[in-house]
Amino acid sequence: MTAENDRRPALRQAADAARYAPSIHNTQPWKWTVHPDRLELHAVTDRQLTVQDPDGHMLLLSCGAALHHARLALEAAGWQSRVERPAGDPLAVLYPTEHGEPAPAAVERFEQLKARHTDRRTVRDTPLDAKVLDDLVAATEQEDTRLHLITRDQVIDLAVIVERAQKTETSDERLQQEISEWVGGERTDGTGIPAANLPAGLPLTTVAERDFGQAGTLAAGDGHDTAATYAVLYGTGDEREEWLRAGEALNALWLAATAHGAGLLPLSSPIEVGYTRHELRRIIGDLGAPYLVVRLGNLDDAGVRPAKTPRLPVDQVIDDVAS
Repeated sequence: MTAENDRRPALRQAADAARYAPSIHNTQPWKWTVHPDRLELHAVTDRQLTVQDPDGHMLLLSCGAALHHARLALEAAGWQSRVERPAGDPLAVLYPTEHGEPAPAAVERFEQLKARHTDRRTVRDTPLDAKVLDDLVAATEQEDTRLHLITRDQVIDLAVIVERAQKTETSDERLQQEISEWVGGERTDGTGIPAANLPAGLPLTTVAERDFGQAGTLAAGDGHDTAATYAVLYGTGDEREEWLRAGEALNALWLAATAHGAGLLPLSSPIEVGYTRHELRRIIGDLGAPYLVVRLGNLDDAGVRPAKTPRLPVDQVIDDVAS
């Protein structure tokens, strides 16, 4: 049987590659159904942060990142594909279409997929080159989403917005309890953020990182964020399809940053609090709906890189059906 008429192995490999996509607090809120001719992406609401993310926006971002992982895996295996986005369940259906030799760029992107990780250490004092930033903006726009680069004059405004959002969230006992269920410890169940991936102390940065309410064991480094670039991922709509596409764009942005040796740290708290999200909209000139704030910067290669976060076993995120 040739690759052209045997899509199932490629689809299963794509679903497996998607296990390593980023997700809010590493909740991995997705499940794939592998059919002979298609791959279906489903949201798993049992792994939704119902207090922190009641609208499911971060869940959709996470699922969109997983969808982008699966698309790239098919491309690296030589498959072109198309995506359908139904109104109900599943969230998306991925169809492999034509098969041929994979493009070198697709194979390279797949290598970045395997190298991508979340790094909460501070960044180096050397800012990203303008050409790198142009590439990151372009990678985002290829997924029908936009990236607003925060200017130096806007950084203090962003810092205030993030601080207000975090104060709101840290005062919510139910939310803090929910976070504690996903963060810290050894995380033997394959989800969440282990202590090894949390800073031992919060870095003294202008724009604060999320305070998870507990210290980890990761040395955060002696750097600051003076050379970091902050950006807002945004788009024209605020419906399910736009949030899913934003997740695809986030993943494309992250892989492009990885290719340049840069780190990306997502900051979701100002999106999760209604009034601070409104203030973010003002920062981007009311051009669209903000989906996520990210910090971009050159990583300090001298330190010990954090370990990869755990992943759920295959049987919890992939179902095979006969027809």
